[in-house]
Amino acid sequence: MRPSFTRSRKLPVIVLGIETSCDETGVALYDTERGLLADALYSQVDIHAEWGGVIPELASRDHIRKTIPLVREVIAKAGIENSQIEGVAYTAGPGLIGALLVGASIGRSLAMGWGVPAVGVHHMEGHLLAPMLEDEPPAFPFVALLISGGHTQLVRVGGIGRYELLGESLDDAAGEAFDKVGKMLGLPYPGGPHVAKLAQSGTAGRYKFPRPMTNRPGLDFSFSGLKTFVRNTIADEVKARSEATSGANSETSGELDEQTRADIAFAFEDAVVSTLAIKCRRALEHTGLKTVVIAGGVSANLRLRAVLEQSLAQQGGKLFSARLELCTDNGAMIAYAGAQRLLAGQAEDLAIKAQPRWNLETLPPVKP
Repeated sequence: MRPSFTRSRKLPVIVLGIETSCDETGVALYDTERGLLADALYSQVDIHAEWGGVIPELASRDHIRKTIPLVREVIAKAGIENSQIEGVAYTAGPGLIGALLVGASIGRSLAMGWGVPAVGVHHMEGHLLAPMLEDEPPAFPFVALLISGGHTQLVRVGGIGRYELLGESLDDAAGEAFDKVGKMLGLPYPGGPHVAKLAQSGTAGRYKFPRPMTNRPGLDFSFSGLKTFVRNTIADEVKARSEATSGANSETSGELDEQTRADIAFAFEDAVVSTLAIKCRRALEHTGLKTVVIAGGVSANLRLRAVLEQSLAQQGGKLFSARLELCTDNGAMIAYAGAQRLLAGQAEDLAIKAQPRWNLETLPPVKP
């Protein structure tokens, strides 16, 4: 039996959003009239840092501990009663299956207990629509650059649920490459933000890294070779320094001085940012559009934002993005995306569903 949802699209609706796809627990309340009412986020970084990466079982267990307390927290922050919540949205995929099932189980159970409809949200659609929460949202159609975790995708967005994949990563995504290079440079987990911070003190021009797949047509990405190029550069530098001193062999980046590490970080970030900018310009030429939306964790990179904004302006285009706190995984984006689908009459049955792999192009459209 599917819960009924008969409200008019013109009436305000309050939706609870739950995000548990990986290593962050996000909960938020979104009102279709007043906007974001409250949100809360708990990061598991400290839990996984000991292991140098996300441990799925630990992630799932921590979501179990944190989700309900965060639900209570956002309801209290918003100053509303449970009875005022008219829908529940939860991340149904893609992501870690155990983590997804936690959010899906809790979200579906809350909806059933409250007697309101529930909807499973595609994680990447949540990221894609996060800029809609800003005061100046982009208008459809546009090109979206989705750079989150294991995803680097260019998508033509004609509307909610109207997605055409233009290009994607064939191996390592940009975010994965950032994290792996951070590990090579001996930076704390997760490496990506630390690489970006280290790159700020880097010297331009000391190293020149390749811009992968920009010398051939198409909109696909590949960062595995760039990652290998960085590893080889570090190894060469370490070897040269060892030979210049004691002649001892070393395979680690610990022998590099801080400036050299910063210069390598700068060259790597510059290569990734340049590659993404080139592909975005191609995507606009291919589609004939003038607007690019960047979304996902890597979209918080300040150099990427600056380079893309300048590059697109030269082409007569415009860049849109979410505020920094809404770039990483969060409940607000799930609440917003879920609200749009609930308003369109889309809701799940009583089954608890999660999809660790989920093609964005298969989502049903929402009528404007």
